[in-house]
Amino acid sequence: MAKRSKHIVCLTFDFDAMSGWIARGMTSPTPISRGEFGPNVALPRILSLLRRYGVSASWYIPGHTLETYPEECGKVFDDGHEIGHHGWTHRPPAGLSREQEEEELVRANESIRKLTGRYARGYRSPSWDLSPHSVELLLKHDFSYDSSMMGDDYTPYRVREADAIDLHRPAVFGRPTRLIEMPVSWTLDDYPHFEFIRTPIWILPGLMNADNVLANWIDDFLYLRNNLDWGVITYTFHPFVIGRGHRMIALEKLVRTLKDNDAVFMTLEQAALEFSRRSGDV
Repeated sequence: MAKRSKHIVCLTFDFDAMSGWIARGMTSPTPISRGEFGPNVALPRILSLLRRYGVSASWYIPGHTLETYPEECGKVFDDGHEIGHHGWTHRPPAGLSREQEEEELVRANESIRKLTGRYARGYRSPSWDLSPHSVELLLKHDFSYDSSMMGDDYTPYRVREADAIDLHRPAVFGRPTRLIEMPVSWTLDDYPHFEFIRTPIWILPGLMNADNVLANWIDDFLYLRNNLDWGVITYTFHPFVIGRGHRMIALEKLVRTLKDNDAVFMTLEQAALEFSRRSGDV
């Protein structure tokens, strides 16, 4: 492996727009307007920043966003970014039947093919919650990687199929599959740190100081660089969250600092291929 690929950074964007609010039943004008901030205001800011630093990113776009904002999604693709699968309605697969989950996979994949000319190679579950059928369906529909689980922090791994998990018995782990997991973490996601949501039964406080969050994000990369010979760190952003002014400043500081510390930026699809090569699969 070339020295330049030792420590890989993947910037990823979940371009939910208004779909996440609709999936939660929040369809009054204010939550819808929060979603609209993503394509209307944040997207041009983010694309401009990525162009300025020559960074290719992975964008996970629900079918609802692809069909509601085709021009904006086209700009993402035209800038050379990966378009990944993120459901159609932004409903977590764990809450769907197998038939509903497969219908969403197929419908959104057709929207992706319409935009890019091919089906998605990577999948990210809405809300990072897979169903008992998800791995089987991703394999059936020829995805090469998933990015929804948290079993490692810097090292991709093969996804197991058919675990048997029972509170009253020892866990029985299923067999590894060809599907590659590109692991994620809520600590490396902008949403829980920054987004404020109030419902009648729960509150997500968010609104944290961006510099404090940035310090954590940088330190997680520095730990990778200082302690592992090779690895991948995946950051997850949402345009309507990270696209606010002070957070855009933090995002630019992150990119600049990582570049200064010899990070190699890739899409998740490229990083998954690097892992396959290191594993001797290709």
